[in-house]
Amino acid sequence: MPLKSYLQELRSPNGAMATPRSRVRLGVIGWHLGWSAVSLASMIYLIFLPASVNVLAALAAAALPGVCSVFLLSRDDFRTRQMLVWVWALACLAALGLTGGVLGPLAPWVAAPMAAAVALNQRRLILLGAALSVAVTLFAILFSLMRLFPLPDIVESFWLSSVAVITLVTGLGLSLLPALRMRTEAVRGVEHDRIRFLTLLSEQPHLIIVVDGEGRLLSAYGETPPGLDMALLMKHGLITCAHVPHRLGLMQALEAAQDTGRAEAGFMPHAALDHFIRLNLRRGADGKLYGVLSDASLQHAREDELETARQEAQALNEGKSRFLAGMSHELRTPLNAVIGFSDIMRQQMFGPLTGKYAEYSQLIWESGQHVLDLVNDVLDMSKIEASRYELSLERFDAREPVSAALRLILATAHEKGVTVKSVLPPTPLEVTADKRAIKQMCLNLLSNAVKFTPQGGTITLMLSETGQHSIDIQITDTGVGIAPEDLKRLGKPYEQSGPMEQRAMGTGLGLSLVQALAGLHRGRMTIESELGVGTSVSVLLPVVVNSDQPELPLSPPGASENEMRVALSTETPKPLEDRLYMPPDLTGSDFVIRPAKS
Repeated sequence: MPLKSYLQELRSPNGAMATPRSRVRLGVIGWHLGWSAVSLASMIYLIFLPASVNVLAALAAAALPGVCSVFLLSRDDFRTRQMLVWVWALACLAALGLTGGVLGPLAPWVAAPMAAAVALNQRRLILLGAALSVAVTLFAILFSLMRLFPLPDIVESFWLSSVAVITLVTGLGLSLLPALRMRTEAVRGVEHDRIRFLTLLSEQPHLIIVVDGEGRLLSAYGETPPGLDMALLMKHGLITCAHVPHRLGLMQALEAAQDTGRAEAGFMPHAALDHFIRLNLRRGADGKLYGVLSDASLQHAREDELETARQEAQALNEGKSRFLAGMSHELRTPLNAVIGFSDIMRQQMFGPLTGKYAEYSQLIWESGQHVLDLVNDVLDMSKIEASRYELSLERFDAREPVSAALRLILATAHEKGVTVKSVLPPTPLEVTADKRAIKQMCLNLLSNAVKFTPQGGTITLMLSETGQHSIDIQITDTGVGIAPEDLKRLGKPYEQSGPMEQRAMGTGLGLSLVQALAGLHRGRMTIESELGVGTSVSVLLPVVVNSDQPELPLSPPGASENEMRVALSTETPKPLEDRLYMPPDLTGSDFVIRPAKS
């Protein structure tokens, strides 16, 4: 790079070269050129004395390193600077050899390589310069002993000695200036960064603290959370700042942070119970605990409101469930009377009826049966929600309740023109479960299949043993199918799919009951469906269970890929609060504290 362009970029306030390092480099080149200028000026002066050729050659050799320093403008790296120090050593060695060695007038120049290395301002170069200065001294002593060149006369020696001392002292002093300037700027930069960092810590809206394992405060930065007594915190530590019931939680958080490396806790300040402070702790590499104290009063109040609302909603839901579960006798008794008397009239047990009365009695009986089925579903659902549904576990052949459900649905399927097929094991399939519940599950699924399968369709029921501990009841139909957006909602109480005329055919409790009863057996229900093609529902139940009733909640087992799983969630103790289950993918001690802002 030409010197003019280099100087222009250096003076430019936005130039890439206008950096402290660039200014130091220009000072180094100026230092070398100044040394060369003094050496050349002395040589020109001594020509008119006149001086010997050896003296003039010595001064020319001394000017050579300064001329070589110009190469730093185009290539400034460690290797170039290292070569420049070697040039200094060779030039000084030549100058000393030509003037009599260590006994000659230029003997002070044995330290010139080290002075040049100091001007270059790199630790490794300074070590190299010192080593080369020692080497030059040794060679200068050798030259004096060998007396290869004669000593200059008295006049030449006077001027050469003066030039050597002046250049060395002045050059060594000036060489320290770039290094001192660079280090001063570095110290200023560090101090600026420290002030900026402290400002950042002190102005952020939380209080960053450093405590020991017992909660004693070591450092603190930032804004004091509202309600926190900083005087008490600094004097007695973190534990005493908390409301008495919350102190145990803080102590446990400190112990957890010491053991596991992190912990969180919340507490009310002892003197401001209307505030709430959140503490996050992390253990540092030095064993100290670093934490952040932040004001969480608003968040805590909202959490309290949400928890209160949740408890109220839960209490209302439980009250509704208990109310419905306790009305079993009151609801079923009048319905049984209506169904019984209409059945007597329908069968004309006490004499014949006219055509209209016979038709009306048939409608009354069918409507009563429909209402009774709905009431039974609602009551069973309420019992499960209220955790009052008890399984009656017994050992039996699983084919019995399945066959019973098939027999009950065959007449309805025949009237609608739907074909029902079954595939059952040829040998007994012993299970321990609630016989009525299995029959109810099969009946609900078959009823749904018949209800939503058009005339000429087919329903297939398959009962099989899967593995060593489970049975699979799978019911497949060629009905209308279920849309993907509806499939996500099915299994929740009172949720239905399809258009309004299709939803009017039920209450949306059939699948919910199947799922809940399967959950009570520690099983699961899965649904696969394609709109316009059909639906396949599978109920997987364990064969061997404990004699005690299974506890709630029940967690769903793993599911296979590309299936929409409807199963009980482990997040709720009630099997009716279902969720769509998606299978997992296989793939130092100081304080800078501000008071709380109002």
